[in-house]
Amino acid sequence: MSIRYIENARKILCIGRNYAAHIKELNNFAPSQPFFFLKPTSSILKPNSGPFLVPKGVVVHHEVELAIILNRELKNLPSTFSAEEALECIDGYALSIDMTARNVQDEAKKKGLPWSIAKGFDTFLPLSNYIPKEKIPDPYNVELSLSINGEEKQRDLTNLMIFPIHKILSHVSTMMTLEKGDMILTGTPKGVGKVNPGDVIRATISSDGKLIEDATIEFTAEQKPGPYEFKEI
Repeated sequence: MSIRYIENARKILCIGRNYAAHIKELNNFAPSQPFFFLKPTSSILKPNSGPFLVPKGVVVHHEVELAIILNRELKNLPSTFSAEEALECIDGYALSIDMTARNVQDEAKKKGLPWSIAKGFDTFLPLSNYIPKEKIPDPYNVELSLSINGEEKQRDLTNLMIFPIHKILSHVSTMMTLEKGDMILTGTPKGVGKVNPGDVIRATISSDGKLIEDATIEFTAEQKPGPYEFKEI
């Protein structure tokens, strides 16, 4: 089941602003409750399936994240939903990179427009092989890292999350039914930055200090072909 989980994801939810230092580096306001956006399944870049594509005129930022994969339907969970109960609802994990068209997003925000396109370009969600649940006994003792051309850009532990997984699940399930196979990206730590054509990106995940080798992501960035070029909205 190394990548079968990808085919089973009906929804991909991404939690925004879940690490304080990342909020600060982008000069954003800290949310009082979890908020999320969606990425289309067409944005997925499967392991070893080709380059990451940088659209013309777009400033792309990398955001490495821990993704959880659900094993059941969740709906209207109570606020008392516990961390132990949340773990029972997780089928497994994946390492993910939420690529963001930052200038597209910023322009849309300034004008009060939706910014789905900033998250949804083709290849804007590189994913690792499936990580069995037993390889991550504690999702809050996971270290995420990302480097570009051998230079480390992001490295932090998931214990820095503002909203823990059980709070994410209980909150989101009151608005939107979470389905078996759904994937939830839990937020990115500080250090986000630009990805350019020609860059080699490598992301790793470690649990309890041990590298999960078959979950490493590595790919090269290239210019996206085709007619699209970002211009002011």
